[in-house]
Amino acid sequence: MSLVLDPTAQDLLFREARTANTFTDEPVTEEQVQAIYDLVKFGPTSMNQSPLRVTLVRSAEARERLVAHMSEGNRNKTSAAPLVAILSADNEFHQELPQLFPHFPQAKDTVFADRDVRESHASLNASLQAAYFIIGVRAAGLAAGPMTGCDFEGVRKEFLDDDHTPLMVVNIGNPGPDAWFPRSPRLSYDEVVTTV
Repeated sequence: MSLVLDPTAQDLLFREARTANTFTDEPVTEEQVQAIYDLVKFGPTSMNQSPLRVTLVRSAEARERLVAHMSEGNRNKTSAAPLVAILSADNEFHQELPQLFPHFPQAKDTVFADRDVRESHASLNASLQAAYFIIGVRAAGLAAGPMTGCDFEGVRKEFLDDDHTPLMVVNIGNPGPDAWFPRSPRLSYDEVVTTV
């Protein structure tokens, strides 16, 4: 094969991984989440933007508030997951650019002065970071259940503010015995890749 990554790691991150629908009751620790973030923060983004924000929903009271905004099919699994994370985009990410992109500190006030431009970049780059986060969960030996079936405006009002746009809710934990649906089909190389 042409890949450098060990086949066991390839399986862990991609081939054998699934979106988990049930979890055991084993807790997900703060140390595990920090290790996940400390790995995935190195994933590439445009101009080293880091708009992803992670809100960990740990308390029973917060979980109940979140479940009220989930679509009906996602409520039970969100209630039962050991940990739930709300992944959002910080539309004021540009304030950090002088630190994160020091060779062009004026980008904060030139490229990203307009709110619409910031929101577009925040959405794209935070979505990239969210994908890295899911792969990081898998790298930690855990399973992720990312969901977009929710009332995003309700989630924003309940947990965030006007400067943050929710992207997805992710259930995290060790997969339960009936966690997986069968693997769904994927498009082939020839259906996706064009050479010009």
